[in-house]
Amino acid sequence: MITHTPKAARIRTWLLVLVLTAAVSLGGVVAAATPVLSAPPESQPAQSPVTASAEVAALQATLEGIYEQVNPSVVSIQVIKSIAPAMQGAPDMFPFFGWPDVPQERFSRGSGSGFVWDSEGHIVTNNHVVENATKINVVFYEGTTVSAEVVGTDRDSDLAVLRVEAPAELLKPVVVADSTRLKVGQLAVAIGNPFGLEGTMTVGFISSLGRLLPVDSDEPGAPTYSIPDVIQTDAPINPGNSGGALVDYEGRLIGVTTAIISPVGASASIGFAVPSVIVQKVVPALIASGSYEHPWLGVSGTSLSPDLARAMNLDAGQRGALIVEVTADGPADKAGLRGSDREIEVDGQTARVGGDVITAVNGQAVKSFDDVVTYLARFGKVGESLTLSVLRDGRPEEISVTLEARPGSAGSASRQPERARGTGAWLGIGGLTVTPEIATAMGLTADQKGVLVGQVTANSPADAAGLRGSYKPTTINGERILVGGDIITAFNGQPVTSMEELLGFVRAASPGDTVTLTILRDGQSTDVSVTLGERPTP
Repeated sequence: MITHTPKAARIRTWLLVLVLTAAVSLGGVVAAATPVLSAPPESQPAQSPVTASAEVAALQATLEGIYEQVNPSVVSIQVIKSIAPAMQGAPDMFPFFGWPDVPQERFSRGSGSGFVWDSEGHIVTNNHVVENATKINVVFYEGTTVSAEVVGTDRDSDLAVLRVEAPAELLKPVVVADSTRLKVGQLAVAIGNPFGLEGTMTVGFISSLGRLLPVDSDEPGAPTYSIPDVIQTDAPINPGNSGGALVDYEGRLIGVTTAIISPVGASASIGFAVPSVIVQKVVPALIASGSYEHPWLGVSGTSLSPDLARAMNLDAGQRGALIVEVTADGPADKAGLRGSDREIEVDGQTARVGGDVITAVNGQAVKSFDDVVTYLARFGKVGESLTLSVLRDGRPEEISVTLEARPGSAGSASRQPERARGTGAWLGIGGLTVTPEIATAMGLTADQKGVLVGQVTANSPADAAGLRGSYKPTTINGERILVGGDIITAFNGQPVTSMEELLGFVRAASPGDTVTLTILRDGQSTDVSVTLGERPTP
């Protein structure tokens, strides 16, 4: 649609030229075009100001105050990701003529947003902004650029914490509000760097509360989790806003802008933010230990509908969370909770019924399965016991359950470059947690534990120590992976059973430390000495 501007209206028009850089998508973050503004036209005679109502003037003053207060706390995050060459780690198929001339390493670039958490230099952003990044720069509101290191990440809440060394006057922490007190219709202001346009503020309202935001998984068939209590807003959020601040009318943080629903990849007025109640639980843990333990019940289920209730001989108005499946040896299983063992058809769809129906948690009413997930996220703690009120075969019961830490998500079993956090120690491999399927594919017993070396970075400490990557293609659960590399089973004599454990040992060490890795190579166990290095910058 073309809108014609009346000649009487004197509007200043600046020419915006977009110089496109090589932009790639990085975990939902888009490297932005670089804006270049031409010189403004000659100034026009001032127009007589239109008298604004007191209400409009007050709103404008509020918004101006919010921006002046919050923008200095918001940063732009620039990332570089290393892409390994496709042929790296394969066997020498060219013994006489050598390898063909292929690129040794490629890089992709992306950008996102973040905000200052404290005066110690901690920066909060989304995990998907910095995931697998080999270099991270943080740009402050007035243009100062500093390098950053990853302190901790949590994929299941899509949060990450970075640390920077910056002048004290630039470290202006956000003020955090209680997102559990929000109401639909309240003002919501997003400040971030959409499309790389730093310091952009957009305004809207709280559109809805208590949304569930699914967390992506890289492994087919893995358990799926969702971020609960998510804030929905119509404040425009675009690529590049990820990790930025969503604040209330007082400029206090209520959420971290994280995702949008849009048919065109840009704002369609449906944006989502991880709520501050989750941020306040996860971020301190990431700063303290680099990870966060999510409380885990060990069930999957659905909200009890009238049709499901009637099929279970319950009142059609009964509300609650129907347990469909119970994870073997999980907290719910140990407590004796029951899953659904019968199938029915509802509106042409098969559904399972017959399991316990959770109606309250510690006395707080449960009307849907989402209520259970939200309660765990807000109040649950690993090791603590909950009292679940359930309906079993129509009769009420009270069952005590001790929460455990959520098992590692599927991301731990997918190839991911090992990267040091905190100390900067570097090993230089990409690896996979060994599963029974991987072990069997390599001719090992199904209970073999460890980390399969997928790739070894050229000239890294692992390369210097002679560690071998994988090169034999196989298909497991519909996914093509490479096997045949070394399997790391211990770090300085301590067993290694997952990629997370290996990362923990590496980040607890320092550059220059010499460590002993116990590996399985061609079925034989041997020790390899590796001197850890500092991560190189591209």
